[in-house]
Amino acid sequence: MKKLSSLMLMCVLFAGILAACGTDEGDSSNGADGNDAEKKELVMGTSADYPPFEYIDTAEGDDIIGLDVDIAKAVTEKLGYEFTVKDMDFAGLIQALQSGQVDFVLSAMSATDERKESVDFSEIYYTSKHMIVSQAGSGIESVEDLAGKTVGVQLGSIQESKGDELAEEVDMTIESRNRIPELIQEIKAGRFDAAIIEDTVAQGYFEENEDLDGFTVEDADGGYAIALPKDSELTEEFNGALQEMIDNGELDEIIKKWFEGE
Repeated sequence: MKKLSSLMLMCVLFAGILAACGTDEGDSSNGADGNDAEKKELVMGTSADYPPFEYIDTAEGDDIIGLDVDIAKAVTEKLGYEFTVKDMDFAGLIQALQSGQVDFVLSAMSATDERKESVDFSEIYYTSKHMIVSQAGSGIESVEDLAGKTVGVQLGSIQESKGDELAEEVDMTIESRNRIPELIQEIKAGRFDAAIIEDTVAQGYFEENEDLDGFTVEDADGGYAIALPKDSELTEEFNGALQEMIDNGELDEIIKKWFEGE
């Protein structure tokens, strides 16, 4: 009798274990279905020190805003994604993309041949020029005037490459910093004689600092594009959305908003 009771008890326990396993499997399946149903979210990498492309207006709040953020919002909405913005130094953006910390980069990044070896780029959405920025009255009015001077550039930027190129023509010292405001402060402090900055970004600093002046040099290599992981399926999706914005005038409206205040 005791043996029979023990056998029945074991059967009950075994049935309970099977039921529990069945419940766990069902819960796991439901969870997977739930995850598939959730809206996809991407992480955008940027360096928020580059108005009007990406920056924080501290008078308005802590959000990163700008032309690139608006483009990211428009593109991701068209493709059915949500996105968040991750701020970091410009020089670390490609590494962050390669390591999977971010899904795409929108940070006024030029699509140079060198960068194309590491990442994919979308179609060009904006072209720019370089500007040599210095203290007003410095006497620096041409590239030749930079001879013997110390010139600042943003680390990892197309302007850093331009600085190295100009240094082969004119004897100057090139020093890099992580952020554009650092370059401006170094000029004001007298540690830099000048800095090479993208022209529309420089214009913003001229409006806020009457003691700064500058002149443009030849067009920057390439143009600004969205950077994505090498061989990413997102590249084709982003290009399709971006081309649609170019064709219907939406991209022009975003650019006018940030450069003309419309």
